[in-house]
Amino acid sequence: MIKKQFLKSKPLCKVTFSLQPEAVEDAKNVELVGDFSQWTESPIKMKKLKDGSFKTTVDLEVGKNYEFRYVIDGSKWENDWEADAYVPNNFTYEENSVVTV
Repeated sequence: MIKKQFLKSKPLCKVTFSLQPEAVEDAKNVELVGDFSQWTESPIKMKKLKDGSFKTTVDLEVGKNYEFRYVIDGSKWENDWEADAYVPNNFTYEENSVVTV
């Protein structure tokens, strides 16, 4: 699930990314990777909540599309089930999730 909060004072949007427990299957670690994190070079660690879901918030510049995916326990790549769009990934021939802000 993706939640967007646009800031009035800056051209930024606080985007909260979250994965529900049924999407992570008892995962211990989930990382968010994408255009905004240079993909796997600087993954963003997501916080595990008491209900088993994972969540993190990222400030993104408005007026852009950002491709991203979740990495579950360092090996399983997952898209967001409620992304704004999906685009082909030229490396694995799968799709990447897209968030538009």
